[in-house]
Amino acid sequence: EIMPSLVGSEMCIRDRSLAVLKRNIPRFIVPSMASLTLALAWRGDTVHLFLATGCLLYMCVMITFALQHHRLLTASLTMRFEKEALAEQLSHQIAATQRASEEKTRFLAAASHDLRQPLHAIALFGAVIEKKLQGSEEWDHAVRLMDAVGTLGDSLDTLLDISRLDAGEVAPRIRPVELNPLFLALNNVFAARAAGKDLQLRLRATPCWVLSDPQLLQRLLSNLVDNALKYTPRGGVVVAARARGPLVWIDVRDTGIGIAPEHLGRIFDEFYQVGNPGRDRAQGLGIGLSIVQRLSRLLAHPLQVHSRPGRGSRFRMVLPAVSASGVAPAIARADAVLLLPRRVLLIDDEAPIRQAVTGLLQAHRVAIDAVASEAEAEAVLAQAAQGSSPVDVLLCDVRLADGADGLAAAQRLRARFGPGLRVLLITGETAPRRQRQMHDAGLQVLLKPVAADRLLQALAAPARHETTTDRAHG
Repeated sequence: EIMPSLVGSEMCIRDRSLAVLKRNIPRFIVPSMASLTLALAWRGDTVHLFLATGCLLYMCVMITFALQHHRLLTASLTMRFEKEALAEQLSHQIAATQRASEEKTRFLAAASHDLRQPLHAIALFGAVIEKKLQGSEEWDHAVRLMDAVGTLGDSLDTLLDISRLDAGEVAPRIRPVELNPLFLALNNVFAARAAGKDLQLRLRATPCWVLSDPQLLQRLLSNLVDNALKYTPRGGVVVAARARGPLVWIDVRDTGIGIAPEHLGRIFDEFYQVGNPGRDRAQGLGIGLSIVQRLSRLLAHPLQVHSRPGRGSRFRMVLPAVSASGVAPAIARADAVLLLPRRVLLIDDEAPIRQAVTGLLQAHRVAIDAVASEAEAEAVLAQAAQGSSPVDVLLCDVRLADGADGLAAAQRLRARFGPGLRVLLITGETAPRRQRQMHDAGLQVLLKPVAADRLLQALAAPARHETTTDRAHG
């Protein structure tokens, strides 16, 4: 009587091990348990019949249990294989995304130069035409042409900027920033535009200092002010900063059309513009606030939005405050008009660029030698060193013909003809590695397309240790 229970226990263990293979369940359980049941029933007495009945019920329970165990194991293995397949697919997708991101970065670096180069020439030629036509009936057409060129350049900058932000190519350089000079720069940029729309633009003076990247912060605020002026038909825009304990609030308020609650969640989406379903290019691309959001996240400056339709909007940034004590004061620069250099040497492999820059500088009575290579520039500098008219500024494109490096060429020429030779680089490349190389060289860099007034300002700047990369449109 003890043997059947031992046999049953052993069979239970074997049933579990064989449950993975569904076809083995009836092959093993039914013959073994059926033979045991028949052997017990053959005895014919009450006890053995009872045991036979128990074995029969036990066989049914074991079959049911084995089938359930089989289903669980099958489901578990299926889920495991599916997870492994999904993980492998995900790894392939991640690798493909990384490759696409790298290809996009390379494309943007190449497209940046290739698109900026002709636009740079158009801007310079247009400036020459605008100056020559000044005072004539056709001057208005030249002004409109330059406005269109400026808009195209701004759109290109915006598209490239948002791509660089998404690719993680922009690294902030956090340091103490005084807000008053930054507000003054914003006023200089937007005052004429506000006056043209009969709007009041007020940037209130403040003693606040913050921890931020000055260039990125100025770009962020510029986009907010630009957006406020764009959607304010009457009234004005106010930019103010207030200290709140360890923080500083910077508010950009307007009396514009406001934003309805259903649109607030989408105003930071790319190409989304409230009230511009026709995609009027005069109202921009709809990327300004997208860049604002990306910059605020990059700088860790939380952004808050409050708006009432028909009453206006308020964009508030929260920045960490810093004490002005202990911060080295900046050297004040005179506002006096600086004289242009007497003689400039231009190295650019493209003839239209040489012609455009030559026409622009000659229109401002600046002597210019325009050459296409380092060897030609070396000959000009050697001849100028022996004469009475030395070269004051070397203006050099970073990418020259046949893969020549304009940065390296400018450094070699400067080393040979003396550190007193000012070097001004012009480039359309935005690749981070090249930007770092130019920054480390300690040279002033202008990003194409360079507006004529910006180029003239850079040429007129006094000699100094220049370590910043200037925006093309100033």
